Order: sequence, then C-alpha cells, then structure tokens
Amino acid sequence: MSRENVLSLLLERPTEYLSGEAMSRALGISRAGVWKAIEALRQEGYEISSAPNRGYRLESAPDRVREGELAGPLAGCLVGGSLACLDTIDSTNTECKRRAMAGTPEGLVVIAEEQTGGRGRLGRSFQSPRGCGLYLSALLRPRLEPAAVTDFTAWVAVAVCDGIEAACGVRPRIKWTNDIVLNGKKLCGILTELGLESESNALEYLVPGIGINVNHRPEDFSEDVRPMATSLAQELGRPVRRSLLAAEVIKALDRMYAVFPQGKQEYLDKYRADCLTPGNQVQLITPASRQEARALAIDDDFRLVVELADGTRKALSAGEVSVRGMYGYV
Repeated sequence: MSRENVLSLLLERPTEYLSGEAMSRALGISRAGVWKAIEALRQEGYEISSAPNRGYRLESAPDRVREGELAGPLAGCLVGGSLACLDTIDSTNTECKRRAMAGTPEGLVVIAEEQTGGRGRLGRSFQSPRGCGLYLSALLRPRLEPAAVTDFTAWVAVAVCDGIEAACGVRPRIKWTNDIVLNGKKLCGILTELGLESESNALEYLVPGIGINVNHRPEDFSEDVRPMATSLAQELGRPVRRSLLAAEVIKALDRMYAVFPQGKQEYLDKYRADCLTPGNQVQLITPASRQEARALAIDDDFRLVVELADGTRKALSAGEVSVRGMYGYV
C-alpha cells in the first residue's frame, strides 16, 4: 500500500519535486520505505525523476487504474471512498456481491484490468480484454424498499454519460434502457444487481456494474461483436487515460447516489434528453416473439411508451428493445 500512497502524493503535485523526507513524514514510513516504493513504481513503468536535495517528480505514467491514481480525485466521495483495484477477476459485479455478503460497507468500488467472466443483461457475456476498457462495480446499501430502486439503472446511465462527457468532452446517448451508444454503436453496458434478505425481503445491497470500451481497437472485439461495438479511442481518434475516466465516472455516480431518489426530476429530464429510442421504429423482443412498435416517449417512471401496430399503447419497464438501424436490426 505504501507505493499507492507515494504515487498519490506524486500525482497531487505533478510539477513539483517532493523530497523523500517530506513523503516519509506525510506517510509515516521511513525514507528507505519511500525509496522502495519509488523503485517498485519504476519497475511498473512509472517514469520518476530524482534530483539531489530536491527529491522525486513523476514524469509519466502507464495507463493503469489503481488506488494511487484515484485516491486524490475521489477524496470526500462516498462512492469510491474505498477502492479495490484488481488485476484479473471473474466479474467485478460478482466480487462486489461477495464482499457485500461478507459485510463490507457501502461505497466500495471494485475495478479490474481484465474480467474473465464479465456479464451483461439476459445472461450474455461482456467482453473485457486486459488493459482496454474500464470495468467497475459499486457496492451500495440504500435504505429503500426494493420497489424504490426499479429505475436505478436509468440513473446510472445518466451518471455514466456525465462522467464520459467530463473526461472526454463528448456526450454519448442512451438506448433504452441501459446501453450507452456513441455514433450509433455500443460503447458501454450497465448491469445492476441487488440482494434481498431472505426472510424479510428487505434490500441488502445494490450493485451497478459498468463496462466501458475505452481503448479497444476493432480487432479487440470478437467478429460477432465488432460490427455493433465501438470504443472511445476509435470515436475520438486518440487514446483515453482510463484513470481519468474512472475518476470522472465514479464522481458522477457519487453525485447521483447522493440525490437518489429525491432528485428524480433532474435525472429524468437528463435521461429523456439523452435517450435516442423515442421516435424510432423498434422491435419488442421476448424469448417467444418479436413485435413491431413505435417508440413514443419516456414516461415519468423511466418506462418506454410504445404504440403497437393496432394503435394500442403500453409502457415497458423491462425486457429487450431493438432499434431499427442499430445492432443489426434494419
């Protein structure tokens, strides 16, 4: 952990030299401990210069998402106040749920460089190649009835758009209910899972999981996914620093959670502005059928209002909707 603390100090003052003595006092470790942390960071690809009687300065850093890079930007946040930055995990959602059942307090964010069993909606897999994307989940424990969090994923979608816009200067759109889309291709998936107390049916925890395609090249996607997926780097024409994106997304989640559910109108208005589904011809997909409809609007409960071919209208709260012209539906 000392290397994460040393890294955090170096990042707080990126243009200054910090003496080993000053870092030793600030962190409560020996100067030899500071030197060992510096050498360990250098071994991991961090370029740290040193000058006699001046100390150390961070010159450049590899694209890694780790505690030392996030601790400063997330200071004072509930969501992200505790971090677990892992190399490889089956699923950040699954790890969050394991820690929830072990009694971990809310606010933990689990981030992984790679997921071996990333999951999407309806049991689909989510491709999570090493070092390409941002894969994170948050452990939350809202004191609410389960029925009060049915629209939570929509709030998360708005927060993700906020975070991407803050980090990259471009605001993606939302395909109802929880696909984040940029220039007509899928950029990010969101999967929210919850746990209930078996006897009382009370809400024990809520885990939103977010997978963003950040620096993927086309060849990083499998052939079946490639035509419908994109990444921030592909759309922006430049790489994106994942630690910066992680900090902005987590801060946006923290702001959102602080006003959930009282701030509904703000997030409903933003969701309606971001959602590209209304106004399009869609297919309503169930395991047994596909039904043509016209998407009309997002109602006050984040449901999608559609009109069927016979003129009947209904509001959808769940299920799968395919938009004409996207993801192979033409």
